[in-house]
Amino acid sequence: MRTWQWIGAGTAAMVIAASASFWFSPSAQDAVLRRVAARQLRAPLPPPPSTTAIRLIFCGTGSPLPDRHVAKSCLAVFAGGRFFMVDTGPESTENLLLWRLPLAQLDGVLLTHFHSDHIGELGELNLQSWLQGRQAPLTVYGPPGVEQVVAGFNLAYAQDEAVRHAHHARDRGLLPLSASTLASRAITVGAAGPLSGTDSAVMYDQDGLRITAFKVDHGVVKPAYGYRFDYRGRSVVVSGDTRSTSLITNAARGADVLVHEAQSKALVSTLAAVAKESGNRQVALLLGDTNDYHTSPAEAAALANTAGVRELVFTHFTPPSSNPLVRRAFFRDVDAVRPKHWRAAEDGLWLDVSAEAGALQTGMVGR
Repeated sequence: MRTWQWIGAGTAAMVIAASASFWFSPSAQDAVLRRVAARQLRAPLPPPPSTTAIRLIFCGTGSPLPDRHVAKSCLAVFAGGRFFMVDTGPESTENLLLWRLPLAQLDGVLLTHFHSDHIGELGELNLQSWLQGRQAPLTVYGPPGVEQVVAGFNLAYAQDEAVRHAHHARDRGLLPLSASTLASRAITVGAAGPLSGTDSAVMYDQDGLRITAFKVDHGVVKPAYGYRFDYRGRSVVVSGDTRSTSLITNAARGADVLVHEAQSKALVSTLAAVAKESGNRQVALLLGDTNDYHTSPAEAAALANTAGVRELVFTHFTPPSSNPLVRRAFFRDVDAVRPKHWRAAEDGLWLDVSAEAGALQTGMVGR
């Protein structure tokens, strides 16, 4: 016993000495910080998907309600050597930078609609991908009205970009102003589109990757879109914000993965009732209003069954469901509708849909 006591005391003394050395020695601090910086900056990027895979990385799974652990709506999609973002909600760019995703290679942003929790990070995403080395304007696709959104962000960031260019360019080829801006491309969908039963339009079709925009029903928010990605026989559908309607069923028919929003209407109603009891009538009314243009988890599960979807992935959680008890209540009705082949996304989840693999491959970025 005495031997172990001496070993414990010696170890404690070594720890104290090392801590004191770091605390009081600038050279020790610099050495440790240099090693930490090297580890972070040289850390390998997430492994690229195979050439026949669609890779999804969930960079924001939250909703307008605050959750310190979760960014708002954002999904990175890699396929056919291309890199697109579906929506860019607040806090999501921080995730992209921490995970060291190749922002300089970003090919475009697809906006589902113009609520702030889906567009709020557009300026930062544009700026950071430019700082990382993007050499052309960043194209932003979306419903008609995207032109106004893009023009506003371009105006808001114009002075920032000008002074960064003046500071860093200095004939070194850095930060070309010609690449600093956003370019808008409005997509108009129609009944003669490729997806039967919903207005749709092919908005991208190159190197085997086809992206189709389609109409969804987000109540008074019109137009609002979802997107379908088809690549080498595999397909991923992203619902955007929507009611549960046949528009999504038709667009998602036979898809490998349906990424669908989820709002627990029961929990939101509880929050609205508590807000009313607390005397906050406005918040109570606003919360109550949201239930009429979103989809509950059980509704989305039934929709996925009807569409014959292989895997259902929930995102855009309202209210926030980071707490395990809340999450249990959030999804309590799903298993009765769809006992298998569904999951709740979280920030950092990656999912590969590959032509070669029978099962979907999943993991967490940085783990």
